[in-house]
Amino acid sequence: MMPNLDPRSIKKMMDRMGIKSDEIDAQRVIIEGRESDIVVEAPQVIRIQAQGTTSFQISGDVTERQKQIEKVEISDDDVKLVKEQSGVGDDDAVRKALEDSNGNIAEAILKLKGGG
Repeated sequence: MMPNLDPRSIKKMMDRMGIKSDEIDAQRVIIEGRESDIVVEAPQVIRIQAQGTTSFQISGDVTERQKQIEKVEISDDDVKLVKEQSGVGDDDAVRKALEDSNGNIAEAILKLKGGG
């Protein structure tokens, strides 16, 4: 922080520069990632708006938790259907496409045909 400036003076300077900030009353902030989530308990959240952009400053008690990844059951019938529809004869490639698409048959077919 700049010496000899009280918070009101800093707020006035920010207002003159077109920077607006306000505090958001939040109980918890969760940032969802692919493999883990970041959780901020008892957060202090400040919203800052400047030059058409909104950003957030978050502080508090931070923890990270790993996500539970569920294994999708791929049936032999699903593999057979995707093989027929995609024209791909390799069972391993078909099974991998189904796993990558979380068992979504249409998505697996599109991936194997080169459209996804």
